[in-house]
Amino acid sequence: MKIMIRRSPDAGLSIYVPKKDLEEPIVDSEYETLWGGWIKVANGWVLDLPEMASDTRLPITIDAKKRDVNGDDP
Repeated sequence: MKIMIRRSPDAGLSIYVPKKDLEEPIVDSEYETLWGGWIKVANGWVLDLPEMASDTRLPITIDAKKRDVNGDDP
């Protein structure tokens, strides 16, 4: 799914999903740099992010893969 990751001074990192008109803060991540691991957002979704350079600038639109909720979450 296409998502936008952005940083705001008051909310920190968040994702925006245009097709669902959904914005949620990122509450946990596998790696501090985000890329190549999973992120968890406030609504409970866990998304796998692609490998990218650690200094990738935000905001950025990427393809993320939503994990199955049947025990595949970290």
